[in-house]
Amino acid sequence: MKKWLSSLIAACAALAVAAILQTSGLARYWEWTLSDWRARLLAKPTPATDLVKLVLVDQASLDWASSEQSLPWPWPREMYAAIVDYLTRCGARAVALDILFTEPSSYGPEDDAALAAALTRNGHAVAAVFPGTLPGRHDRWPAAAAQANPLRLEGGIAALENPSAIFPVDALAASAAWLGSVRDRPDGDGVFRRSAPMHTFDGRPLPSLGLACALAGETGPASGELAACRAKPWRGAHGCLRIGSASAPLDADGCARLRFRGPSGVHAAYSAAAVIQSELCLREGLEPPIPDGAALFGGKYVVVGFSAPGLKDLRRTPTGGDSPGCELHATLIDNWLAGDFLRAPPAVAGWTWTVALAILAALATAAARNGLESAAVWTVSGLAPFAAGFALWRWAGLEWPMAVPLAAAVSALGIGAMLNYLAEGRQKHFLKGAFRRYLSPTVVDQLIRHPDRLRLGGERRELTIFFSDLQGFSSFSERLSPEDLTHLLNDYLTDMTDIILEEGGTLDKYEGDAIIAFWGAPIEQLDHAVRAVRAAVRCQRRLAERRDEWAQRYGAVLKMRVGINTGPVVVGNMGSNQRFDYTILGDAANLASRLEGANKALGTYLMISESAWTATGGAFPGRELGALRVVGRHTPVRVWEATGLPGDPPPPDAAPYEAALALARAGDWSAAAAAFAALAPEPAAQHHADRCAALAAEHAAPGAWDAIWNLTQK
Repeated sequence: MKKWLSSLIAACAALAVAAILQTSGLARYWEWTLSDWRARLLAKPTPATDLVKLVLVDQASLDWASSEQSLPWPWPREMYAAIVDYLTRCGARAVALDILFTEPSSYGPEDDAALAAALTRNGHAVAAVFPGTLPGRHDRWPAAAAQANPLRLEGGIAALENPSAIFPVDALAASAAWLGSVRDRPDGDGVFRRSAPMHTFDGRPLPSLGLACALAGETGPASGELAACRAKPWRGAHGCLRIGSASAPLDADGCARLRFRGPSGVHAAYSAAAVIQSELCLREGLEPPIPDGAALFGGKYVVVGFSAPGLKDLRRTPTGGDSPGCELHATLIDNWLAGDFLRAPPAVAGWTWTVALAILAALATAAARNGLESAAVWTVSGLAPFAAGFALWRWAGLEWPMAVPLAAAVSALGIGAMLNYLAEGRQKHFLKGAFRRYLSPTVVDQLIRHPDRLRLGGERRELTIFFSDLQGFSSFSERLSPEDLTHLLNDYLTDMTDIILEEGGTLDKYEGDAIIAFWGAPIEQLDHAVRAVRAAVRCQRRLAERRDEWAQRYGAVLKMRVGINTGPVVVGNMGSNQRFDYTILGDAANLASRLEGANKALGTYLMISESAWTATGGAFPGRELGALRVVGRHTPVRVWEATGLPGDPPPPDAAPYEAALALARAGDWSAAAAAFAALAPEPAAQHHADRCAALAAEHAAPGAWDAIWNLTQK
């Protein structure tokens, strides 16, 4: 009975967590991330995808116009007239210009007339309108555009009403068959996942540019009825927009959720320069750059837009990266033709699923009798939200919530497990299992014998601090899948941590790929500097042993930089009364971190401060790297590099290196540069050679420098 009561408590607590995440808006960002993940993994073209083409004013087009035609930006409108004429010649079903022509052409009225004539010849062209909520150029539908948008309003239309709008110049508004809105808003994280297919202005329908293009390509009469569909909450729709036999489900904001077909470029795109040249060649009877335009554009819906970065019409989409803004309109056309927009499920359905998951997870946790059953419960409960989210997206077109149900399930599992441990008196077992992940077994045993040490507070102690970081982690982490990156980091951190714990170190924390550890606390160690340096050398050797293996498996070459310093710090339990960490604070710890970063400047991978090197008593073979003034510190510090373990012979170039360093200290830059250069291509020697050569060129007399390397970067 106590177990079932604990399950009920765990489920209620988990639902409270889920409700807080939902109502605070924190889950929304997580949900967007999971939605984008599904969009990328499940994106797939349909037969409708090939019906939509793009003509892009890309960087190559701008370069061609500037170099070959001596045309600055913005282009004259006769350039776009050539694009429209070529698409008309090829038999395009409809052409939409995702370009605002709101000002008369600077090339004169004839330029506007040229584009207007091309739109008239096409007969299925769409011009762009920008509706808004602030006062704009028009607060009434312009008379020149009276014939545009042959739709009739009917019933309650789920459209966005706009008090003002900016229309094309009259010549273009009068010659376009349709006018379309190019206004869409991203979600709170700046990603465009939705589009409002219908606006209204001055009592008239104003479809989005994509919807207008789809309607302009209809083969039936140039008119239609615009109606709102009845809301069907059980099907995940707050309403829908219906025109003829086609419809789009709408969410509570009157937006359609776009189903992206793939990353940028899934709709075939052609350079505007090639299209313009093709039209000009055909007019003169020459062979065009695009040899068979009728096969490419015949019967297609074509959107003309910008992709050159300088034109600032790039949009973030769920399938990754910045995409030309016209690809959003192309996606809406694609979804309208295929009739497979995504739908938002009703809130009651999502919360029913969340409650069910929380209760089942809590009950299953209480029923589990051993570690294997507990692992199965965690696996099934954790995968259930993902399975439902992917399945309903793929087969039902529902953007089923995943973040809140997952939070509820995981919270129920965690709270249920915690209550089980408390009820069964496993506090000591939990303590030992948890602390052995970052303390040596000896330290754990002492903490269990003296639990009074687990309280807030610290003491001043002299410790040796170890900071490490992987070189180039950001670059190769972006190339790896999340699963491969996790496996690689787990293997790497396990190997390094094992060595640190074997040397009696205390693991402070992981920060991504970085490891922070220290020696001398909580158990006093008189040889803490020796242990730290020995651990660093062993870690470097272990990494070298596995470097080729990891490079072959993951394509990532791992190299670790380590900084070590000995000095006074405050060490103890720090945090709040509810949660705290056993950690360190102080300038000595900061210096260890700076020395780790200073390796970048010298091309080394292990840098030891003078205090730590002196504390080892000469136990390790090594070499002095010089005196550094790191960022954030005015006092310079001499640093060393250990080249092996105690008893190992010094490296062959140890004596020449020391001689070269002595010349540098004496200010004999030319001689020092030559001596260090003889040791190149060893990175530290090469660095010293370059610096000494620079100083030799700057100072006529020897000794004009204080022999301290001033670093400018962390």
